[in-house]
Amino acid sequence: MDSFLLCLILTFAIALGGREQLIIAQFSENPGQTPPLLATGVFCAVLSAGLMAYAGAHIAAILPPRAADMLVAFALAAAALELAWPVKVKAMKEPTRSYIAIGAVVFVRQVGDAARFVIFAFAAEAVYPTTALIGGAIGGAAAVGLGWAIGLGRLQKFPLRAFRIALAVCAFLAALVIGLNARYTFL
Repeated sequence: MDSFLLCLILTFAIALGGREQLIIAQFSENPGQTPPLLATGVFCAVLSAGLMAYAGAHIAAILPPRAADMLVAFALAAAALELAWPVKVKAMKEPTRSYIAIGAVVFVRQVGDAARFVIFAFAAEAVYPTTALIGGAIGGAAAVGLGWAIGLGRLQKFPLRAFRIALAVCAFLAALVIGLNARYTFL
């Protein structure tokens, strides 16, 4: 239950201001909020959460316990790096309004983003990685739904850059503590 709740909250918080949320928000403003656009974003969030949870659980299963802890530290460090990287979304124009093309772009952006690295880390460390998968999928879908609902103009009014930097510092500190603990086992 802990991995479900923590993964849900962290995935939602980390996805705020992320590239995939801004892409969905941008497309929801142009012709309007269409249900297929929301369904595409939610489907991509669930699919990417499933992929990262599966990868985290199966890679950690073949590693010794201390190496699996170091894997979690590396995943959190990658999440911190991605959170600290500035998010710039170019003005996109999809002439055909192909939801498959939009979904492909959103899915590729989600697989390498910080929220999915956190899902990977929780699934690698969880006793039941399915709980991390479900929590991450719901959190990611909620973040995409929020971007779809409020649009890019209103989303950019929030201080998301400062929030992402603060989360990057927290993720880096967590990676540092977990990595040192895996190496020296002092905690």
